[in-house]
Amino acid sequence: MNGQPTARVRTDARTHDARTDARVHDLLDEATAERPNAPAVADGAGRWTYRELTAHSHAVDAWLEERGIGHGDRVLVQLPSTRELLALLYGTARRGAVLVPVNTGMKDFHLRAVVENSEPALIVVTDPAVDRIAALAEGVPVLGLGEVWPDITALRVRGARSGGAEVGPEDLAVLVYTSGSTAAPKAVICPHGRMVFATEAINLELGYRPDDVVLCRFPISWDYGLYKVLLTAVGRSELVLADGESDLVLLRRIRETGATVVPIVPSLATMIVALAEREPSRESRVRMFTNTGAALPKTTADGLRTAFPGAEVIIQFGQTECKRVSVLPPAHQDAKPDSVGRPLPGTRAFVVDDDGNPLAPWQTGEIVVEGPHVMPGYWRAPEQTARAFRPAPDGGLRLHTGDFGHVDEDGFLYYEGRRDDMFKHKGVRMSTTEIESAATDIPGVRAAAVLPPAEGRALAVFAEGDIDPHALLKELSLRLEPAKVPGVSRVVGELPLTPHGKHDRKQLARLLEGTSP
Repeated sequence: MNGQPTARVRTDARTHDARTDARVHDLLDEATAERPNAPAVADGAGRWTYRELTAHSHAVDAWLEERGIGHGDRVLVQLPSTRELLALLYGTARRGAVLVPVNTGMKDFHLRAVVENSEPALIVVTDPAVDRIAALAEGVPVLGLGEVWPDITALRVRGARSGGAEVGPEDLAVLVYTSGSTAAPKAVICPHGRMVFATEAINLELGYRPDDVVLCRFPISWDYGLYKVLLTAVGRSELVLADGESDLVLLRRIRETGATVVPIVPSLATMIVALAEREPSRESRVRMFTNTGAALPKTTADGLRTAFPGAEVIIQFGQTECKRVSVLPPAHQDAKPDSVGRPLPGTRAFVVDDDGNPLAPWQTGEIVVEGPHVMPGYWRAPEQTARAFRPAPDGGLRLHTGDFGHVDEDGFLYYEGRRDDMFKHKGVRMSTTEIESAATDIPGVRAAAVLPPAEGRALAVFAEGDIDPHALLKELSLRLEPAKVPGVSRVVGELPLTPHGKHDRKQLARLLEGTSP
């Protein structure tokens, strides 16, 4: 956009202007102007081109206008990730309203809290859920998608457009509610301009292309899935929505769709490797796996490279509060195999001590982030916002992530664990992450999770794989100093996970109840 302010950013051997003032729907419009007839999104029921997705988004905008939805109004949706949900995302953005995407697996207990906190002007859900959701969202219009979509389709057929809404880069586009596993869900405020900056900065590192087919296994209610929508628009790529499909058909779907980019979390990667071992020697178009959510074991990454020759495995590190902190480019993976990468172009990531003073390379402290991708805070949660989002010395915001790690002399980041992951045991400071990393280095272990010690509970390790529990502890003793070797080991068929693919430690603790070391 000519004449608009930009943030100067760097990539290898070139510079680029990542915008801070564009709007979410600008990304779709620009892709449509350039490649109107290219495939934009596919799901189990069909495919839309960029032109068709744009037309549907305008119809959603016009429909919302007819419903009286205006600037800043929240529109809560609890729907599977389909083409219709993308149209609702972009159409709500055009209206200047705020999309509140909620995971279809969220229970009523947490959903009620989300409704109370977000105060939506409208709720759209699957048809069977209408009466149930209406009962917990008293006074809010609740519509089923089956009722809504024929009206939107009719508006699209007529080429309907809204009267137009003034939408600025600082206006809110989305409220992303984080997991409610430990407390009531809280929403990260996501303005248009910061979402666009984060998307374009990420793509400077990942390089989505017009010939890419991106297979997304994750719900749009999670920012990992949400930003795949925006990244494919920036790359002029095709997005294939596979949320809700069984993991067991994932390999077949990768091959059937001709996927070239596959976003993963460690549990999903483990499944892909296991499936590929059973059905080897098939050609694949995959050129890139992108990991986030938790550390990817080296054995799993190596398994992906073996099963998909020529594919890169990209390590990423991030939080919804700034979308992405760092990316480790393939060119640096051999030299810095333990790093989670360098900060996104145009941003800063470093570590500080307890007083907020920057630490020298290799000193452990809290990871903080500065840049145009840092979101403004949490919706209607001033105390939580004040703790995590603090003024930066030179203006803007500094996100205190609650993650701990260090940087090296080249500015590459090394993650050591969450605040809750770090603990002292037998007088030694350690993290669950380092013990899990040692466990996944052991032959036969596909994945591992560690429970810190607590009152009445020893340090415990859980492993998924083919290994004897006693052999697991013996192998760990060869890799870790004595204080870091767990007192309890359990081998399970499958590690319990949260909806976002992270270890469900509450469930792990329940597995230990009534057991002894």
